Amino acid sequence: MNPNAKELAPQPFTIGGQPAWTFDALPAVGSPAPDFHLADAQFKDWTLADFAGTRLLLNIVPSLDTPVCALSARKFNADAAARPGVRVLTISADLPFAQARFCENLKTPNGLFLSTFRAPEFGMDYGTLIVEHPMMGLQARAVVAIGADGTVLHAQLVPELRNEPDYAAAWAALDAAAAAEP
Repeated sequence: MNPNAKELAPQPFTIGGQPAWTFDALPAVGSPAPDFHLADAQFKDWTLADFAGTRLLLNIVPSLDTPVCALSARKFNADAAARPGVRVLTISADLPFAQARFCENLKTPNGLFLSTFRAPEFGMDYGTLIVEHPMMGLQARAVVAIGADGTVLHAQLVPELRNEPDYAAAWAALDAAAAAEP
């Protein structure tokens, strides 16, 4: 057996009340956030290292073309405006063209929209890739808060894809990290 092999832990959730699973569990609170390589609307690649020293809120959604995904993107970005030092990364499988259209009339001074279209490993590394369901290949709705030191502060897989995430819990983790910074 490979000593570096990891036991996968698919997580159950529902989509419209029907069972679904993710590829693996979300990163554990207190663990280092996995690196990523995601594309923005101009097809520029971004990695976790590009945000070193910044608190991050990863708003992971299936598609901005759905009402709840659009709502969570708007809410998280509006709330981030009052939190200097926090960047909201809204991550979906939408092509950069679609993300750019979504952002046309949206003010996101602390936000960035990133696509997994050429990074399928993101969903495997973050435990959000939907498997064994007709929507497989998309991301489950999840929120991951990352401290300025790259440590996971909060992780939530939303139990029902059609529901909104727990905004307050994500912000509480990031606000506590900000208060603890020197």
